[in-house]
Amino acid sequence: MVLALGLSAFGVGCSDGTEARNESDGTEPLGIGKEVTVPISVAVTTVVSPGSEPRALLRPSYQAGTAQQVTLRTDYRIAQQINDQPSRDFSTPALTIPMTARAGSDGVDLTLGTITSPDPSLAKALTAADGSHAGFDMSELGAITALRLEPSPDTSNAARAALEQAFYQAVYRSIAFPDQPVGEGAVWTVRQEVTGGVALEQVTTATLTKREGDRLTIELEVTQQPQTSVWMMPNNAGTLDIQDYVMQGTGTITVDLGLPLPVSGCITVGGHQAYRDARSASMLQQTINTQVSWTE
Repeated sequence: MVLALGLSAFGVGCSDGTEARNESDGTEPLGIGKEVTVPISVAVTTVVSPGSEPRALLRPSYQAGTAQQVTLRTDYRIAQQINDQPSRDFSTPALTIPMTARAGSDGVDLTLGTITSPDPSLAKALTAADGSHAGFDMSELGAITALRLEPSPDTSNAARAALEQAFYQAVYRSIAFPDQPVGEGAVWTVRQEVTGGVALEQVTTATLTKREGDRLTIELEVTQQPQTSVWMMPNNAGTLDIQDYVMQGTGTITVDLGLPLPVSGCITVGGHQAYRDARSASMLQQTINTQVSWTE
């Protein structure tokens, strides 16, 4: 339950439509023996400044069948303290996931290569996941509308859970384009609900700092705010009052409109939270840091 709380506070999991599953909370990962599609909440874009001339609509322009070799790296660090007890490390191992992305008519299909991790036990478990499949359904604005996961049949629960968390991090660190023409210097926001035990509103502010043909350099600022004062614990285990919640970060990504996934970039988001059990007056505090990066 303790680690499950950390994942919910991060707000990137959507295994049940919202919350990340892992073995510590007694639930099984998705995708056991078949492909599972998980809807992603709607991303709403708003132009703050259209930028300089010339301006144009930013739209993915790749043809169906376009292939791209890209590597996703994710890292999730969490330290947790209950009352005056010593802080404990509940971090999950970093993953490096090379993949082949192939564009379809309304999304991107992914074939995973040899996945690695600095954790020896997880690295061994991940060997069975070679050749697994995943995918993103995408809107015309480039927003991810659904995540598809299909791990290889022999993939263990631990490896499945690690892959799920990695892809959820990638989904909620992606960017949607505005629905109006923009130029260099343009600024727009992307609002998205990240629901789980804690309902969150995530706001990503994007700034188009450079455009060279189809290649865009975009700076990102990410903030999350809880939409409720209570965290609903998994499996009807009760509630905790939210005493403090800060999650924010920055990064830069490079996107080629002619390719289905980012070609490079890194986004780091972190913060701290505090939760109180009104029945026992116990206080739980967490410090969290996450990082998502792309390379070709």
